[in-house]
Amino acid sequence: MSSDRLAWPLLPHPAHAAPGLLSLSVQLSLTDHEPVAGLRLIYCLQGPIAQLRIPPPVATPGAADGLWQQTCFEWFVAEPDQAAYQEFNFSPSGDWAAYRFERERVRNPAAEATAPAACPRITVAHTAQALQLQVWLPLSALPPLNPRGWQLGLSAVLQDHDGRLSYWALHHPKPQPDFHHRSGWTQHLLAG
Repeated sequence: MSSDRLAWPLLPHPAHAAPGLLSLSVQLSLTDHEPVAGLRLIYCLQGPIAQLRIPPPVATPGAADGLWQQTCFEWFVAEPDQAAYQEFNFSPSGDWAAYRFERERVRNPAAEATAPAACPRITVAHTAQALQLQVWLPLSALPPLNPRGWQLGLSAVLQDHDGRLSYWALHHPKPQPDFHHRSGWTQHLLAG
């Protein structure tokens, strides 16, 4: 299995000022070039990165809660027309989070307890003018990719040096940022 790389720009929420001259996009591809089939996400942040607080690498990356309270990159995925969905958070530190929801903002602890481990591989390349965060996830940690495909929500939280957060997504359907709102999940990936 292999797919062409898809790419989408993320837009800052108008109610929360984003640091100037930044742009953010996400690339996604399915691949079988890893030890097992998986999904690759590449978040590409361009501009004066020095305006941002970037969490430094941790010695032993692992699962962690609250990553969205600082610079972090997020991905939501669901089968179309299903209330259940998954959320993944990826920090430049290497830490990550994986959540399962039975419906909007209602976690499903039983599904989380029995789910295959997500164990993403996160790599970060960082210069004064760019940050690229690349994630690989095994397909076993995701919903089945059936002929109806997936509905996708792609987003990010960026924190500046004054502690202000800006919220980036494919689409912002509400007056305040809400990455869980399905109207903001404007992309689909179809089984190929």
